[in-house]
Amino acid sequence: MMIHRLVSFLLQYPDADLRRALPEIAIAIAGDDTLLPGERQTLAAFVEDLVAADPTQAEADYVATFDMVPEHSLHLTHHLLGEDKNRGPALIDLGEFYREYGLEISQRELPDYLPLILEFSSLLEAEEARLFLSRWTKVLRQLLANLEDASSPYAPLVKLVEMRSCMAGAGNAAPVAAATRSDPSLADGDFDPPVNWSALPVGGACAG
Repeated sequence: MMIHRLVSFLLQYPDADLRRALPEIAIAIAGDDTLLPGERQTLAAFVEDLVAADPTQAEADYVATFDMVPEHSLHLTHHLLGEDKNRGPALIDLGEFYREYGLEISQRELPDYLPLILEFSSLLEAEEARLFLSRWTKVLRQLLANLEDASSPYAPLVKLVEMRSCMAGAGNAAPVAAATRSDPSLADGDFDPPVNWSALPVGGACAG
């Protein structure tokens, strides 16, 4: 799905390569008829702000947001499991899950990195992508709450992903309770292991 690929790009470090790609990304946003009007507006506004931003400041803000604050980590199992001993096996299992679909990832990248998750989901059929993302709904909701609490400009991008993750089985899904700010560095985390990546969710993706 194109929206996953677009958000994947925009959540990455805003270096010179990303900034050079912004005009092309803006064209893709304007021409993608699969985007809802609110999604297109959010993406276009983010691109406009990044184009207008001072490059050095944009890079510094990104580091301050995602690298210096554990609550904002884009590595989702850090929120899912904290420093629990099951995090390592969960990462290995997720990497194996990608490989089953033919996606090989660099050894420098952890498979739970949100831009990589979105890159993978963009390769799937629409319904399968929604089902895959629905496994992350609760942790996306938590990350969103943390970023909104910090008034981060990246929060609207995460909100788009969180909303898309709720589309699978939305007809019979109950809302997930609003999240409060969390600290994923705590040893016990907020969510319960183990994680089974190969089991597709059944029923409402946003059921509490």
